[in-house]
Amino acid sequence: MSARPTDTIAAIATAPGRGGIGVIRVSGRSAADIARGILGRLPEARHASFSKFLAADGTVIDHGIALWFEAPASYTGEHVLELHGHGGTAVLQAMLARCFELGARPARPGEFTERAFLNDRIDLAQAEAVADLIDASTASAARSAMRSLDGEFSRHIHQLEDALLNLRMFVEATLDFPEEDVEFIEQAGARRKLDEVMRALATLRERARCGVVLREGLTVVLAGAPNVGKSSLLNALAGEDRAIVTDIAGTTRDTLRELIAIDGVPLHVIDTAGLRDTDDPVEQAGIARTRRELDRAHAVIHLVDARAGFDADARDIDAALPPDLRRIRVFNKIDLSGEQTRVDSHDGVISVWLSVRSGEGLDLLQRALLDCIAWHGGAEDALAARSRHLHALDTAIAHLESAQRCIAGTALQLDLFAEELRLAHRALGEITGEFTPDDLLGEIFSRFCIGK
Repeated sequence: MSARPTDTIAAIATAPGRGGIGVIRVSGRSAADIARGILGRLPEARHASFSKFLAADGTVIDHGIALWFEAPASYTGEHVLELHGHGGTAVLQAMLARCFELGARPARPGEFTERAFLNDRIDLAQAEAVADLIDASTASAARSAMRSLDGEFSRHIHQLEDALLNLRMFVEATLDFPEEDVEFIEQAGARRKLDEVMRALATLRERARCGVVLREGLTVVLAGAPNVGKSSLLNALAGEDRAIVTDIAGTTRDTLRELIAIDGVPLHVIDTAGLRDTDDPVEQAGIARTRRELDRAHAVIHLVDARAGFDADARDIDAALPPDLRRIRVFNKIDLSGEQTRVDSHDGVISVWLSVRSGEGLDLLQRALLDCIAWHGGAEDALAARSRHLHALDTAIAHLESAQRCIAGTALQLDLFAEELRLAHRALGEITGEFTPDDLLGEIFSRFCIGK
């Protein structure tokens, strides 16, 4: 674990650019001296006071609200000074320069939150939730991040750790009496307790998976032959004209991205060049980009002209899609084919019949998109999580499954059982930061904004 810092840092805590209010944040041992140098006094703790912000020669740089927080009752666990002034770029830079003049240094990205973690104000999962709350692109994602920031995710992890610790203590005590191991296991209900932990872990993993979806969103690529309605569908899903739509095949030469939300789930929908053989070098470049986007996508919407159906050309495009990519087959232009809206599912492919022009069936496509990613209304129960959290949970589940095998039947392997429990316990500790290496901490906090 990184050593607790001893220097004082300062940064602009509000977003770059011009605004009505700007905030300078200072944290560290010298924060009190900096407060006296800028304000001429140390404000009363945790009370907002109107103040003049002074330069070294006593002239006024700005005036606004000063807030003083005594350690450890602050965000970082250190002395913290916040200066809320006007949000002009020049005045904020002048204020920041004054803080540096009085002994602070520029804060690194995420360093305030890193100090909160190092000073045990929050754990690592809560620290990451701070960034997730700032970056949330939908209201559901923001609520998910707030639950994790309030510690709900961490509380579930700690409950699982406590259950594993109790089980480990019992098993390791049993190792001293190998002739009685079967009786000990039966009397303590070790198998039942392990099953309970695994069920709780599986439930938590599903809630975390939903949180990852809300945080990162899913990438969905629109693919199909030229002039089948991909750009029109993007416009319909976005609710505005973002893509150029013409009757000329090959109009889309580059990828166009749009962020939409369905039931609070953010989807990055990408309109791409139509897949076909062409001698046009510009269109060929667009098709190459289409294939790269398909390789990175979570799902694909394969548009087909309902009048032609799933013909040979459509089958050729389908065969060219990545084989493991989840797909929805959309039969567009039913207003011209005379068909009705409907949904069908066969061999793992969801098919939807709709008309982008009239809007009929778009609601069925939205529902199919959520079904395709196995989303069943988990937004209100999701916990903000990251891919590393899922990896840690998967690792813990794998070790507990191995532990189950160690005590199956009567041929017990208690030494291996104890080791698998220990490894599962360690994997859970990586989520809250109990066993997190310093290089991972640096990677996590470097992705925060400066001033947070």
